[in-house]
Amino acid sequence: MDLKQYQIVLVNLDPTIGSEIKKTRPCVIVSPNEMNKYLRTIIIAPVTTTSRNYPTRVKVRHDNKNGWIVIDQIRTIDKKRIIGILGKLNNKEVKEVKNIIKETFVD
Repeated sequence: MDLKQYQIVLVNLDPTIGSEIKKTRPCVIVSPNEMNKYLRTIIIAPVTTTSRNYPTRVKVRHDNKNGWIVIDQIRTIDKKRIIGILGKLNNKEVKEVKNIIKETFVD
């Protein structure tokens, strides 16, 4: 499977612990393509349909549904958790994800 940054993929996140987002759900690949090509792991941000307008969430529309990319739940997963590719973010969504990641993790 050729995985690229900002693709939306279906991922099985179980098992989880505590407040981690769980179940099989869409996620956005946030790791750069150089990592995605050579490592057996990938960095993702889960997508949820139930959220509020938190500063660490990016609103998206995919598969005729509104959702939120949960930047505050970014995690590294093994590629074996990925079930399939669902689509990709549009340019506006990519720009917003980059801005929120920068605001959240970069001084």
